[in-house]
Amino acid sequence: MSSTKEYRLKQSTPLTSGWTLRLAGGAAPDDLGRLRREAVPAEVPGCVHADLLAAGLIDDPYLDRNELDVAWVGRADWRYETVLPATPGGFERTDLVFEGLDTVAAVTLDGAGLGTTRNMHRSYRFDVTGRDGRDDPDGDDGGRVLSVLFTSAYTEAEKVREAVGARPNAYPEPFNYIRKMASSFGWDWGPTLVTAGIWRPVRLESWSTARLAGVRPLVTVADATGRVEAHVDLERTATGAGRELTVTVEVAGHAARADVGPGRDRAVVVLEVPGPERWWPRGYGDQPLYACRVTLTDAATGTELDRWERRIGFRSVALEYAPDEHGTSFALVVNDEPVFARGVNWIPDDALPARVTPGRYRHRLTQARDAGVNLVRVWGGGIYEDHAFYEVCDELGLLVWQDFLFACAAYPEERPLRTEVEAEARENVARLAPHPSLVLWNGNNENLWGFRDWRWEQELAGDSWGEGYYLGLLPRVVAELDPTRPYSAGSPWSGSWDHHPNDPAHGPSHFWEVWNRRDYTDYLNDVPRFAAEFGWQAPPAYTTLRDAVTDEPLGPRSPGMLHHQKAEDGNGKLDRGLAHHFGAPATFDDWHYLTQVNQARAVATGVAHWRSYWPICAGTAVWQLNDCWPVTSWAAIDGAGRPKPLYHELRRLYADRLVSFQTRDGRRVLAVDNQSAEQWDGFAGVRRMSADGTVLAEETLPFTVPPRSVALLPLPDGLVAFEDGYRELLVADVEGLRDVVLGCEDRDFAYPAADLAIDVEPRDGGFDLVVTARTFVRDLLFQADRVAPAAAADRGLVTLLPGERCVIGVTGTGALVPGLASVRAALFTVNTAQAPARAVEEAARP
Repeated sequence: MSSTKEYRLKQSTPLTSGWTLRLAGGAAPDDLGRLRREAVPAEVPGCVHADLLAAGLIDDPYLDRNELDVAWVGRADWRYETVLPATPGGFERTDLVFEGLDTVAAVTLDGAGLGTTRNMHRSYRFDVTGRDGRDDPDGDDGGRVLSVLFTSAYTEAEKVREAVGARPNAYPEPFNYIRKMASSFGWDWGPTLVTAGIWRPVRLESWSTARLAGVRPLVTVADATGRVEAHVDLERTATGAGRELTVTVEVAGHAARADVGPGRDRAVVVLEVPGPERWWPRGYGDQPLYACRVTLTDAATGTELDRWERRIGFRSVALEYAPDEHGTSFALVVNDEPVFARGVNWIPDDALPARVTPGRYRHRLTQARDAGVNLVRVWGGGIYEDHAFYEVCDELGLLVWQDFLFACAAYPEERPLRTEVEAEARENVARLAPHPSLVLWNGNNENLWGFRDWRWEQELAGDSWGEGYYLGLLPRVVAELDPTRPYSAGSPWSGSWDHHPNDPAHGPSHFWEVWNRRDYTDYLNDVPRFAAEFGWQAPPAYTTLRDAVTDEPLGPRSPGMLHHQKAEDGNGKLDRGLAHHFGAPATFDDWHYLTQVNQARAVATGVAHWRSYWPICAGTAVWQLNDCWPVTSWAAIDGAGRPKPLYHELRRLYADRLVSFQTRDGRRVLAVDNQSAEQWDGFAGVRRMSADGTVLAEETLPFTVPPRSVALLPLPDGLVAFEDGYRELLVADVEGLRDVVLGCEDRDFAYPAADLAIDVEPRDGGFDLVVTARTFVRDLLFQADRVAPAAAADRGLVTLLPGERCVIGVTGTGALVPGLASVRAALFTVNTAQAPARAVEEAARP
């Protein structure tokens, strides 16, 4: 028999292999009824839809209208099974640990119940001591059957709804009655794929005497001293109850310890770290991270029993949420410096979130960083993401605004939901505490607004709806477990019921009248304190569409295209939005290109306007960065990971320096926005030109802009007053930065035919596309994926004056060097896309 001392440090055995899946209840298509008798291999972590897809039993739900054909999967019950392996001998205790079960499950071992679950957003631990694949410390008589039976989430949600009563909901599915990813039930950008499964890792843990049941480091910094206040929860075996234990915390070569007497199960260890480097958001400084190690030892023997390790960062964070002469501010302050948040909203990166790997997190968040983003809001209809997400944000300097998981619905506050909500909140606040990137907890998405404006108050007639969570339970949990971070009750939220919840002058605001009912020029009518949601739709890249939609011919209203448009009257809104600015597109390709242009211009209108009002407006968070499948949506990066023109426009809008034409008191000015740490001294060249390139008026304006500041340069009337708005434009140039304003809408502008000289220069893995404009060319776009599916261009929309050239770097083509004909077919300009519409209009004139 092995000695117990050999195995004193806790041992983990991942349970990743040998899993099977079978149908356990509910209806299935006739040809799949055999799933009741025959199991298929299952991947853990994973989900039912992915396993059925891998087994060839369902078609890809992302293709065409296949989503509808797999709806039965979400209504069925499913059973996962495996055989527990033998665990190392010599330990007093063995636990079965599930980091995530989606969602309603009964866990049994050889038919004996271990427990039940009803929350996707929690972990679960079951004592299986002596019941794994080893009967005694010396033998190995084969494993025991572990079974996880998942009941349909619909069954649970409908049962709870019947018990607590119906509540209002922005969507027809019952996601507000179950603690599951709300967008599993479909959203206005996502499919309805109500899956089930062991979606996060599962393992066996073997331990003796005691273990670290929880470690919650509260990290602060003041003056030149960092402070780590480690709150440690312990669990003991029966024999460990009387042992003296020691908890040690180590950071940056410094250590502190605390002795934990017999019977005690909590400790607080305070460690001071002199002179740590501070962690800063991207654009404000570096992101130094320090390894934090917490060890648990037997005080009498010095034997190490358990160990916990994470990286931490030293920084202070506050939320300035206070009345002032403009309303109520809402600004993040990091290390005592106010930050202009250049943000994006984040949704689950896959409708089946178990498929999102650490590498995929890194790629997507690096795309965000490269676009100038410094804040990512994790939206409340998704999930608390994996540690890998927050670790990348820590490294890249991306601030994380984390919603609690409530979105667009009234949520009952009765049991069983209330107890689940509290347990979920406590676990995730503690779990995410080490990450310096996490700077704000937010109570919900749009529910306080919904209560006031979406007729919930009348419909509820006094029933609970979530207010007790957002204004009571959740702030108490944050205050108790994570007082180092601020909490806001919701987005939007004006700070109290004294103001409308979505009043732009008070707190964070959402702007959805624009897009739903109004043109994007309406952004210019408000100066919000923080624009937390706003955006405009566009279709994904052409290849992304073609890989997901097999319609022939492909059109804006072909069946597959409409199925991959989840917003109510989404294509109607796209067309009405185009009509404000452009003539009707003549072809699908023109429609595809112009809707992408319109998306980029809409977001640019809002961001540039709001940036020019810093510090009154303290941030923007574009809806949305990413997609969870191939769909027409508000995303800057489509469901296949291909950037839309909006993504490249964000690189311009979120750069440290931006120039844009704005209006103050009815007069045009040039906003010179310097969000860098250095003073900006320079000269702005502003020209009024005709479309043929003739300069009609020009000025060179000197400026000095301090760090993190905006200067507004007045422009003389003679420079900016159009004499013939149908043929004239304003151009501002500053050190490679440019803004262009036409004298009229594009549909009315006298665009010349786009005359372009094109050269292709091969280089390793791709080529440089050199484009020289012989005429004024508006919003030139090279859709690289039309040349090769894996190809990507390093630039988006480019406006060129006569005689100017640009170089577009293209990667992902390997040794392929496309011919000029295929390159020209992938080049789009407003000049060309609007030519047929203008020709029709001109022919109709008397």
